[in-house]
Amino acid sequence: MQSLPPICLSLSQPRSWQTLSYQLLEIELTSTDRLVSPDDLGNLELPPGIDTRGGVVLSGRAPIWLYAYLVHELHPTAWVACYDPRLGAVVVATHSRQAQIGQVLPIDLRGNSRPRLCPAVMVVGPPDSGKSVLSHALFTTLIPNHPDIYLQRAHWDGEGNWILELDKTASDAEREAYKLANKGGLTDRFFPHHAQAILSLRRQKQLVIVDVGGKVQAEKVPLLEACTHYIVISSKPEETAPWHEFCGDRGNLKCLAVIHSSLEPCEVVQKREPWLEMTCGPWKQGNPCAVPSVLLEQVKTLLPQTS
Repeated sequence: MQSLPPICLSLSQPRSWQTLSYQLLEIELTSTDRLVSPDDLGNLELPPGIDTRGGVVLSGRAPIWLYAYLVHELHPTAWVACYDPRLGAVVVATHSRQAQIGQVLPIDLRGNSRPRLCPAVMVVGPPDSGKSVLSHALFTTLIPNHPDIYLQRAHWDGEGNWILELDKTASDAEREAYKLANKGGLTDRFFPHHAQAILSLRRQKQLVIVDVGGKVQAEKVPLLEACTHYIVISSKPEETAPWHEFCGDRGNLKCLAVIHSSLEPCEVVQKREPWLEMTCGPWKQGNPCAVPSVLLEQVKTLLPQTS
């Protein structure tokens, strides 16, 4: 049996949105860990049948350099857009008057007029407890078997997936320097923007994981309105109560789990009802613990059940 190439491209039949004609070019990373190498570009070819008189919308989870390569290769087409499930199809290149750079086409790739809203889980807790590491670990553990999930970073501290995926040889000081170089700040539109992005994702995905900063703030109320569940991870047990009050009492979100973050390797379950409570760790960048199976099963209860 011939194995699949690491990058598979599939082209749709022509579609239309208002007066625009386009084709959808979907990117699929076929390895279990969804990782690809720049070397994989050497054998990558566009599928036949592209109608250059219209546009092409790129969609799929892939590194920036792969998107850049495909946009370049699609130069002969009338226009090219990159699909962002939080916004729509964003036009990034054009050679005609059909579409304008920066234009957002609110197309629905699923074709649902009123899609079901999937669950959205906020991962919360005080600073330096491992929220971003846990969020990333849940995402990377689930995605091989559940590719239709999304991790939304709703904070401005500069800690994105790319930092968490740095080689293990990267020092803590190097990781912190990268974070500081990309750190932003709070504005009036920050949390409303992310709340709207979460709602857009919930219309298209099966599960959204939301990594939230480490302070209980009134400005975060829009996130409460956009989410359905929460997980607290805290290195200080006494600091879990404010998050229960904020997310559970004020936001009416359902608690999935309380994780007492430990710097020592351990995995101890304290209780399972009314939510999972356990001590585990360490949740450290570059060398995190594996997601406990009991926590993983708790999160999986939110995913569609397959027969």
